[in-house]
Amino acid sequence: MQNINNVGNYAPMEMTQLMAADSGSFKTNREYKDRLFKAIFGRDSEQSKRWRLDLYNALNGTSYTDPDALSLTTIENVIYITMKNDISFLIGSQMNLFEQQSSFNPNMPLRGLMYFAQLYQMYLSKQEKDLFGTTLVKIPTPSFIVFYNGNRKLPDVSYQKLSDAFEPTGSGEGFEWTAKVLNIGGEHNKELHKKCRALYDYTSYVNQVKKNLRKKLPVREAVEEALEYAIRENLLDGFFKNQKMEVLNMSLTEFDQEQYDRNRRREGIDEGVLLGKLEAARNLLKMELLTHEQIAQAVKLSLEEIEKLAAEPAVQRT
Repeated sequence: MQNINNVGNYAPMEMTQLMAADSGSFKTNREYKDRLFKAIFGRDSEQSKRWRLDLYNALNGTSYTDPDALSLTTIENVIYITMKNDISFLIGSQMNLFEQQSSFNPNMPLRGLMYFAQLYQMYLSKQEKDLFGTTLVKIPTPSFIVFYNGNRKLPDVSYQKLSDAFEPTGSGEGFEWTAKVLNIGGEHNKELHKKCRALYDYTSYVNQVKKNLRKKLPVREAVEEALEYAIRENLLDGFFKNQKMEVLNMSLTEFDQEQYDRNRRREGIDEGVLLGKLEAARNLLKMELLTHEQIAQAVKLSLEEIEKLAAEPAVQRT
């Protein structure tokens, strides 16, 4: 068993509210409510503390036994980087950030870097450390884990690196920030699930919802059936039964948002395809090698759309 007496050397960070001015581009309420992953692993209840400790031990091969050894440092409502599920905590000399994602996001290293900058700023202020002195300031080691349970095919473990975003490519030698992505969906990371029952139960519930959605059940029906399944199986030691309405509301919000995100991406793809067709049609019109009917057939646009393009000044010959 590990010695955790040194935990007291790090004062727990206070919860803070970081509010940003609304730019006007978002009209919905940006104070995100807890989502299911955070409700299970990121609260200050005795259950949540125990599950959080179990998850940390499973990830790190440690054997901590005191749930209070993990000091929550979660920053609430970090609007400018829209971290919605983040759970951060300090244990020993390690600063941890857990983020659950159902939609693949390649910008996690940058988001994590911004988040950790806030955590370290708070930590240094709390410890009254002087960054301008001649003594090296020691800080807790960062650990950034992304739990992914979306539909994209990812290996059990993958890494996203900040340097992938550097422009030009290959610049910034010697500087890196990494997000470790763990695919917890489907049959992935079975050993991790075996080591952490809470993660297994959470994933079982989410998988059941997605299974129901693949059967074309409406979102509410899919969630309600999965919730009944979780209650029957006593997942999370009665959590789903005791928090039934809250879990229902959180799940409906999450899966409605996933559907919205998928539709938005689909619309973006469709718009890009249409723009490509229009540009190809314009080029063919300028070449004057095909009739309007042939161009319409070639690019799969209507004859009426081709006629409109042909009337554009940029297309007509001077």
